[in-house]
Amino acid sequence: MDLRDTSLIIEGGGLRGVFASGALHYLMERGLRFPYVIGVSMGACNAANYVSWQIERNRIVNISFVNDPRYLSYLRLITRGELFGMDFIFDTIPNALVPFDYRTFRESDVRLITGVTDCRTGETLYYEKSEVGVDYLHILRASCSLPFMARPVQYRGRILMDGGISDSIPLGKSMEDGNTKHVLLLTRPCGYRKGPSPFAPLMYVRYPRLRGLCRAFARRYIKYNETMNLVERLEAEGRVFVIRPTEAIPVGRAERNQGKLYAAYDRGYDEASLSYDELCSYLVRE
Repeated sequence: MDLRDTSLIIEGGGLRGVFASGALHYLMERGLRFPYVIGVSMGACNAANYVSWQIERNRIVNISFVNDPRYLSYLRLITRGELFGMDFIFDTIPNALVPFDYRTFRESDVRLITGVTDCRTGETLYYEKSEVGVDYLHILRASCSLPFMARPVQYRGRILMDGGISDSIPLGKSMEDGNTKHVLLLTRPCGYRKGPSPFAPLMYVRYPRLRGLCRAFARRYIKYNETMNLVERLEAEGRVFVIRPTEAIPVGRAERNQGKLYAAYDRGYDEASLSYDELCSYLVRE
């Protein structure tokens, strides 16, 4: 199957992203290797394990540790301003507990792109694996650093946070890079739209010097809804292919109920399985 000029786009959504993890599990079992992969936030984590071709790793890392205080702790949020243990997630786990296959990751010729938000300007910055090199996990950490739940990440003179704030579904970037086919792994059902966040005014209190971040956060729902309008129009025209849940997943961004997380993972696997033949037809279409 010729997948040139075909992208895999993975949405974030905190631990709701285990739905995409399950979908990837099935696609990897079928040996489907996309040459261009882009993700933000949890979607970027899913993308990294896809490129390193570790089929089970997303499930293990994002479900097995949710009740470990080193992974997620409300006490740490109060005392240190960090809900998720970022050092634990991006150092201890990949380097000791659930080893990340750095060699396969580095040697892969997949074009992997991770989106982050520049906190000063509010714009999306896209970092490529081939350019970032050994700093990739630092960029991944930045893309997963959610406002109010994590601290901003410093990188080469920039202040970075969650890529989903400024570009939740980077379809536009994929199109700009010349891809003509796009496979999207989304975590919300068809028709879902965001409303204004009630936390937007608090952003200016929490991050008074990061005006770009605050503006991007306040406008996030507008860009998200515009992108979803585009996705659904292109989907109806047969120009993109979407794997998404048929109904809302009862999983929160910081979900700790492992039963719910395993169920969401299994739903992702099942949705990918059910749509696989149709996906293949889309991929071979001229």
